[in-house]
Amino acid sequence: MTVDFDVVVIGAGPVGAATAALLARHAQLAPARIALLAPELAAPAARDAGASGKAAAPELRVSALSRASEQILRHAGAWERLDAARLCAYERMRVWHASQAADGPAVLCFDAAELAEPNLGTIAGNRALALASLAAFEAAGGAVLADRVAGMSSASDCVTLQCGAAPVTTRLVIGADGAHSQVREWLGIGVSAHDYRQSAIVATVATARAHQRTAWQRFLASGPLALLPLFDGSCSIVWSAEQALADELMSLSPEAFAARLDEASDRVLGATRLCSERLALPLQRRVARALIGPRAALLGDAAHVVHPLAGQGVNLGLLDAAALVEALAGAAAEREDPGAARVLRGYEQARLTHNALMSASMSVFNEVFSRGEGVAGALAGHLLGVAGARAVTRRWFARRALGLSGELPQLARAANLTRAASW
Repeated sequence: MTVDFDVVVIGAGPVGAATAALLARHAQLAPARIALLAPELAAPAARDAGASGKAAAPELRVSALSRASEQILRHAGAWERLDAARLCAYERMRVWHASQAADGPAVLCFDAAELAEPNLGTIAGNRALALASLAAFEAAGGAVLADRVAGMSSASDCVTLQCGAAPVTTRLVIGADGAHSQVREWLGIGVSAHDYRQSAIVATVATARAHQRTAWQRFLASGPLALLPLFDGSCSIVWSAEQALADELMSLSPEAFAARLDEASDRVLGATRLCSERLALPLQRRVARALIGPRAALLGDAAHVVHPLAGQGVNLGLLDAAALVEALAGAAAEREDPGAARVLRGYEQARLTHNALMSASMSVFNEVFSRGEGVAGALAGHLLGVAGARAVTRRWFARRALGLSGELPQLARAANLTRAASW
């Protein structure tokens, strides 16, 4: 039978769109044989709504992109399509416990200068990331489909997707459709889940003092609070709080909320003022027990959802994308079916353990450092101070977080940029 596509990506978020763009440029498949099912982005009105003028407010949902993620997005052709004026490269990060002073000795400080790097990462809007990747995918010749998927069935030679008026067939389905992935459910893949009994409150705030291109994170008894620097001088907050406290904070007036935020942040940037709506996101750890099924692969939040305290969600998803594209490029070089079980097993082996370890690590950090001011809190504060006291330890943690060391896909490595045209 005639199969419509070699690969179909389901998911219109930053990771799904970047995966499609990477596939079109580096998987050694004909771009016209790659489709992105993205009804949320395909309509012109949706794209116009995502376009921001220079004076537009920052997006409510942002991501702290590592240097490895930057390289992946460059390979995808998406990075140069981002509006540079709406990006904020941050050069320092300061992490401290509520039992310690923000300017005291027991603060874990990361500085790009210490690593001889220009920055530690970049804050970018999630929708801007998705639209830039979508544009890169279309420019490479990929097909964008506006249909929603109602069902999926696998056969020996293809997968059939029930889409709108007519089914779509493909040799491989990539599920990048979020934490509540329909693709994962259709494949019958279970998840290991843990409810943190917290919600992350996301908002944009103005601060009395400049953010200094620094990311700030304070560990409180109820959960971590992060202030991420934005391009216009404001900050994006991610306040992970126990559920009862989160419900209370969401019910407060903007003025009362800002007062509580001032207390929680220890006024590290002075008084704050709410500049946006507030969004509360329930927090769970979710790790898929497998990353592959018959002619299918999972990545991004469909494969793993981690605590936001280290901002690794999108970064992990982009590493998944790079690893999968490299596996498919190797298969194409050998003229092998992209949906072959052997090819997909190579991807799963490359990412399953890494993702599980990262998810577990975020849970441990949340449990260890989200302590009060008693003995446990004092110990947590001391541990952060110890970690920050030795330059070799700081550099090790920073380089791992930035994606400058460790086991990485080739597409995530900066040195590979000069080889991009040969992929």
